[in-house]
Amino acid sequence: MKQLHELTIAEVHEGYRKGDFTCVDLVRHFLNRIEKYNPKLNIFLALNDQALIQAVAVDREIAEKGITRDLLGIPMAIKDNFLTLGLSTTASSNILKGYLPQYESTTTRRLLEAGAIFLGKTNLDSFAHGSSTETSDFGPTLNPWNTKRLPGGSSGGSAAAISAQLATAALGSETAGSIRQPAAWCGVTGFKPSYGRASRYGVIAMASSTDSPGPLARTIVDTALITNVISGKDPLDATTSPKEVENYPQFLGKKDLSGVKIGLVKEYLLPTMREDVKQLILDAADRLRSLGATVTEVSLMDPKYAIGTYAVISRSEISSNLARFDGIRFGHSREAFCPESKRRILLGTYTLSAGYYDAYYKKANRCLVRWKMYFWSRVPSQVSLEPAYPVAS
Repeated sequence: MKQLHELTIAEVHEGYRKGDFTCVDLVRHFLNRIEKYNPKLNIFLALNDQALIQAVAVDREIAEKGITRDLLGIPMAIKDNFLTLGLSTTASSNILKGYLPQYESTTTRRLLEAGAIFLGKTNLDSFAHGSSTETSDFGPTLNPWNTKRLPGGSSGGSAAAISAQLATAALGSETAGSIRQPAAWCGVTGFKPSYGRASRYGVIAMASSTDSPGPLARTIVDTALITNVISGKDPLDATTSPKEVENYPQFLGKKDLSGVKIGLVKEYLLPTMREDVKQLILDAADRLRSLGATVTEVSLMDPKYAIGTYAVISRSEISSNLARFDGIRFGHSREAFCPESKRRILLGTYTLSAGYYDAYYKKANRCLVRWKMYFWSRVPSQVSLEPAYPVAS
């Protein structure tokens, strides 16, 4: 029999229906685990002191109406770059230490409206600038599987919260691997929705043209359920897609993938990639073929050019986005930025300067547009098959 901290969303709801445990029982169980394990792992930066009170309200709602909301009574961990009304939000930076937001981000508001209970805010690389949580001003998070290793990043705290079983589900954000990479390192499921599927309103921006909120959980079913909740058009974010939100869980468990086209990107199978990682990708391709999918090798931009393009565009957007944290409009003194943030700001300011804007920023954007045109006109696939990271953790 599973313990409370091992349950999926569906199993939690089934337990509520049967009366095996209450929401108060579940929330208290997680808070006790956080108290026990967080001092060593450094996953949570702040806890929600209203969580048990909210759990009482959930139990009352279940008794009166049953389970009528998708995430009712589901304890969640929230990455600390989402604004949460009345709950400390720092982006793991001393420049925002002690900041209490005056409004709720759209994504966290949708989770709350679906009935979720926030246990607390999780660690990340400072302003999401990194891929290990090492740049956090509050110390790195450790990997629950092996505390001599790191959990990845920038959503390392959220991934570790699921891996350490300190929450049923978690919320992260991704610009370039910040959900999928820590999910891979921590052995959990992470999903990055397409850009514009989930609102960025109220998310402390890194690179506005690529940031995307997304879930981390124990199973792909749970990530699909959460994606359903957080997706949709938001009048407060003009970049959100007006496309109707599909019922993502309905696509899971299909045994027949006939008609599905999958691209196997040959440039991602790097010569430096570990052979066991490469073999897992090839085995997955064979499995998908056996289910009826068409898997075709495709060619995309050489990674060395893709990384350079991303670096120029993202650093430029970082420089622009972080200009507001000047100690006057937002945040404490800009001296409180960590070294990695300062480095990215300097690089971005350089590429946006009058003498280099055309040579770097505009050139990188032209490269990106050409790549997109090539991709949509030449690559005959709906999905690409690729590793989250070129090495195993």
